[in-house]
Amino acid sequence: MTFHFRALRRTALALLLITAALPASAREFRVAVGDGAGGTQEALGLAFTAALAEKTAGAHSAKLFLNGQLGDEQDTVTAAATGTLDFSILAINNITPFSPSVGTLTLPYVILSLEEAETITQGEIGQQMVDRTVEDAGVRIIGWAYSGFRVLTNSKHPVTTVADLQDLVIRVPKNEIMIETYKSWGINPTPMAWSETFAALQQKVVDGQDNPYMTVNAMKFDEVQKYVTNIRYIFSIEPLIVSEQLFQSLSPEEQAAVSEAGKVATAASAEFLRAKEAEIKTDLQARGMEISDPADGEAEFIERATTQVWPKFYDTIGGKEVLNGVLAALGRPAVE
Repeated sequence: MTFHFRALRRTALALLLITAALPASAREFRVAVGDGAGGTQEALGLAFTAALAEKTAGAHSAKLFLNGQLGDEQDTVTAAATGTLDFSILAINNITPFSPSVGTLTLPYVILSLEEAETITQGEIGQQMVDRTVEDAGVRIIGWAYSGFRVLTNSKHPVTTVADLQDLVIRVPKNEIMIETYKSWGINPTPMAWSETFAALQQKVVDGQDNPYMTVNAMKFDEVQKYVTNIRYIFSIEPLIVSEQLFQSLSPEEQAAVSEAGKVATAASAEFLRAKEAEIKTDLQARGMEISDPADGEAEFIERATTQVWPKFYDTIGGKEVLNGVLAALGRPAVE
């Protein structure tokens, strides 16, 4: 008994010394997450929180708030910029209104694989986007989630051609590039906040939407959608942002820890996608979703989107040379 008591005292003393060594500014940060449990956003957030705790030796921790509990994704950018929110994980299209050059990655059919997404976000182009987002939006991108291609879902019938879209009402984010892409396919989509989307699908205010398999699963869209089309017009990339006010308030050592935790989480996200996407697709089919591929290798979708949409946004993204820089990094020909 005496030995046990002394062991407890030594443990308590060690914990006291560790606590005393922690900085007075030790905090539990709040991380806004737009999606629900089980998706890429949560996976990125969990990897980040674990890495942050490790790299700060427990001095700082983070808590995830799923399903948009801390606000609509675009609203979280404003909150982070003003210093009222610490971190947010959100679809890249929801940061584009604040930092237009990032919109290059939402142009249809620019990113054509996970490997291309990694090449761009983790290379020189990605660093340029980080710098511009700090300047334009007052937030800093410290990590990237890779969610896969945004597939089209709807509740009415299979879609394999552009013609099949014409009787559908499709929800899109409030993002001009995505809106114009659907217009190039001959329909006027319905811009709608993410937080309103499930109810709108359930009540058939809209017939369909597009998001990666990861998100379809996390948001349980199989409960309100029947048909899936494997379009590849956008590879969904979801940045992890930190309030620049918060970041600059940290010591150089803390800044390095936050940045390194973001890199660890980015690598974990890529592995999560590689490991889980096929499994999730099979599960959704087992739950009753029917999956189709576009006819003719998606040729009509691609031709309309790239010829009609790209030129409209050269000025918005900072000039044609910005797009050509991305294409060059991917080993693809420049646009004339």
